[in-house]
Amino acid sequence: MASKFCAACRLAAILSVAVLAVQPVHAKPATASEAKADDPWLYRGSDVPRDKEWVFGELPNGLRYAVRRNGVPPGQVSIRVRIDAGSLHEADSERGYAHLLEHMVFRQSKYLGDGEAIPAFQRFGATFGSDTNAETGPVSTTFKLDLPNASAPVLDETFKLLSGMMTAPTLSEGNVRSDVPIVLAEKRERGGTAERLAEATQQTLFAGQRLAARPVIGTEETLKAANQASVRAFHARWYRPENAVIVAVGDADPAQLAALVRKYFGAWKGAGKPAAAPAFGDPAAPAGSGADAVGETRVVVEPDVPRGITYAVMRPWRPVRDTIVYNQGIMIDSLAQAIINRRLEARARSGGSYLAAQVNQEKVSRSADATFVSVTPLGEDWKTALGDVRAVIADALASAPTQQEIDREVAEMNVAFESSVEQRRLLPGSRLADDIVAALDIRETVASPETVQLIFNRSRPLFTPQAVLDHTRSLFKGAVTRSVFVTPRPGEADSAALKLALTAPAKAGAAARVDSKPISFAELPPLGTPGKVVSAISSSVLEIEQVELANGVKVLLWPTTDEPGRVTVKVRFGAGYRAFASGDAAYIALGDMALVGSGVGPLGQDELDRISTGRKMGFNFAIEDAAFQFSADTRGADLADQLYLFAAKFAMPRWDANPVLRAKAAAKLQYESFATSPQGVMQRDLAFLQHGRDPRFRTATPQEIEAASVDGFRQVWQPILAQGPIEVQLFGDFTRAQAVAALENTFGALAKRPPLPGALTRASFAELPASPEPVVLTHRGDPGQAAAVINWTTGGGMTQISESRQLEILSQVFQNRLLDAMREKLGASYSPQVYNSWPTDLDNGGAIIAMAQLQPKAVPVFFATADEIADQLVAAPPTADELARVTEPLKQQLTRAYTSSAFFMGQLEGASEDPRKFAALRSLLPDMTRTTPQAMQALAAKYLKRGGSWRVAVIPAGQKLVTEMPTGLALPGAGR
Repeated sequence: MASKFCAACRLAAILSVAVLAVQPVHAKPATASEAKADDPWLYRGSDVPRDKEWVFGELPNGLRYAVRRNGVPPGQVSIRVRIDAGSLHEADSERGYAHLLEHMVFRQSKYLGDGEAIPAFQRFGATFGSDTNAETGPVSTTFKLDLPNASAPVLDETFKLLSGMMTAPTLSEGNVRSDVPIVLAEKRERGGTAERLAEATQQTLFAGQRLAARPVIGTEETLKAANQASVRAFHARWYRPENAVIVAVGDADPAQLAALVRKYFGAWKGAGKPAAAPAFGDPAAPAGSGADAVGETRVVVEPDVPRGITYAVMRPWRPVRDTIVYNQGIMIDSLAQAIINRRLEARARSGGSYLAAQVNQEKVSRSADATFVSVTPLGEDWKTALGDVRAVIADALASAPTQQEIDREVAEMNVAFESSVEQRRLLPGSRLADDIVAALDIRETVASPETVQLIFNRSRPLFTPQAVLDHTRSLFKGAVTRSVFVTPRPGEADSAALKLALTAPAKAGAAARVDSKPISFAELPPLGTPGKVVSAISSSVLEIEQVELANGVKVLLWPTTDEPGRVTVKVRFGAGYRAFASGDAAYIALGDMALVGSGVGPLGQDELDRISTGRKMGFNFAIEDAAFQFSADTRGADLADQLYLFAAKFAMPRWDANPVLRAKAAAKLQYESFATSPQGVMQRDLAFLQHGRDPRFRTATPQEIEAASVDGFRQVWQPILAQGPIEVQLFGDFTRAQAVAALENTFGALAKRPPLPGALTRASFAELPASPEPVVLTHRGDPGQAAAVINWTTGGGMTQISESRQLEILSQVFQNRLLDAMREKLGASYSPQVYNSWPTDLDNGGAIIAMAQLQPKAVPVFFATADEIADQLVAAPPTADELARVTEPLKQQLTRAYTSSAFFMGQLEGASEDPRKFAALRSLLPDMTRTTPQAMQALAAKYLKRGGSWRVAVIPAGQKLVTEMPTGLALPGAGR
């Protein structure tokens, strides 16, 4: 049964409605004789209890469908049209066609003219990119539509449009010529170092298989050679009803959804006999080698990229009988991986030779069942790092884990499955639809959270040390082991040296086995004398209450049963970036990574993990412009202890050295990788520029990180934890009495905090002055990649909050025009973006920002096009249709967001200090959805005028910034 599994998260991410689906090494395939005639098509050959909320059907033409009622969010229907054809179905001359066809389906079709698909769905309230999208992978192409406000007429029209897109796209020569440059722009933006590494890894790990030579994006040669006839041939071969599955989930009658599938897709017929899918191939050992042989190895040299080793134990993928017994085996496989990963993490935390390592079993594109091992060495001595990781694995292969270790991971799995059951009615229809698609990709089933939990609980007697040992050994047996080593320096290794390191005997190292003895919160010291609530008043917004404790801690309290089993805690404190000195950049970065790990009171990082075993708890940390924030998702049973952990960070902070030293290593490794692409340079430098080159926002260099000390870390962060107001947000499934008691015993027990020093109350940062000359930055990646940004400064704070929301409308009008000009008309950038930023806790810092990735020669095209659009918005108002394409999706986004308590609390962060946020919440919907063309023109005249922006260009090192427009290029008219 299908699900995504993250071994590094130690199973905490197993929250899917689906049962885990990592294939055991030996699995019996289903046979036709074992399938029951009345079984729904997804469950044939399986004894897993079907999820009866799903309605499955098959049409006479072979098309299958799955429909379901779901009211999250209200009014929305999520539709997925999955075609069982991806890049692995392409011939050599068709590489990239599956993805190209995905683009062309959206361009023009039976019921939609050229470029009409996206505007049509926008008018229905669907946002392009989030609500309307498509994905092409190795084995399938899936078209996605999350349709808000899905009335009967809108649903009928949507299914009609989708049917035309699938069955009769306009695959003309002109449309091929229009879409190929867009796909090449996407290829260029994806390209560079990341693409080279991905392709090198894919070619090595899947050597001899079709997947090794089928990148989804295709090749420039085959894409440029595409024509009407060849694209039509690919469509005719694979876009057939028997290759299609339609999934529709949402706030509608399943019978109505099924009827629409039959109405619009029932007449679809393929021409001729269906084509047989090509053989994807199996991983195979080199000729003459024995079992578990090391096959292909490869060393890739990429300057500026941190060292990384991946090796994979490869097994052939085979269809399986997705039975209860099969899934019980999956759970034991998952336990085995979780135990190894916890040991690997423990060794890294203790100051080992690697920064991070993990094991993860995965089915890959119906091409392999593989156990992947990834290692990030700390330095040049990659052999020791690889040896240390292999030693941990060798120990797991040599002897069984303790029952205590197993019990710890079982407790982690249990809380995840319990939470899935508690929160099942919160699952959005889009998630449920995607689960079906994921199951189809690996040919397995889905199950309800209750079924998953039932199978898990009945399986507990199977979770024995010997069973885990047996499954661990199976995980590391296969047809062949392959490996890739990425290094920034030539000469460190070659393929032979990597193979030798992998074939050398691994000596079992038991030192990494971890203490799994539980720790109880009852053993921890009190934080102080409990305080009392001295004030409790209604906020007049929903049922949110403002509470103040005797020591000055303020709380926004909202008990609600809208989200059963979920409680969210946020603790906002201090001054954020304003709290730092100009030379603190290194300590800011280290704090972001290590402040939580450095511990609280008697609990170091390992003890924090142990004390939260089997509990739904977290400890996230964020540094914002005007405040710091701890946050976690928990549940009512764990709320008091979650509050204790957060309050203990203030009452008795701990300053362990190892988390800081590990963060230093990570920060140094990361820094050089920023230079490998324009995106990386923007990630490194854009915030620094947006804050007027304030040194606190500069990314610290490796030299600065190296110079930072453990004592210096404490000197910077200790006063930050000790001063300034604290606001606690608490909302979700709890009782008021329960929350007040927990707050009084934890945050109420803190000493009264001194106010922020006067200098830290300044609510603004510097800003770059406007200039027509771009700031030029360079990267060391692909010479064909560049990026460009224009920043029009706006404002900040609550005084003009309504205007800031109107700027969101203007920004999205700008976005639509820029996308049409740069992508559709010029093919110069695949995904240009425009977004609006307006900080409510600062008096300045807001901006309308336009950015794009493109070729270096197209940088002046972007600047000129964006300037032209800005000029046109100043000169003439947008049309009513343009506004409708923006305001209707915004209205639907907000309507959906209003169903979530998290949305409201996000809007109210800091409201205990600034009550204007309560009043502003009432005007949010009209501010974001009601406007006039004239109001937009007035805003454009105020903020988008010439001379009011600054700009950035990121170009390849060694090149000069191109400032002249390409000869003969005429900018497309961006107006409407």
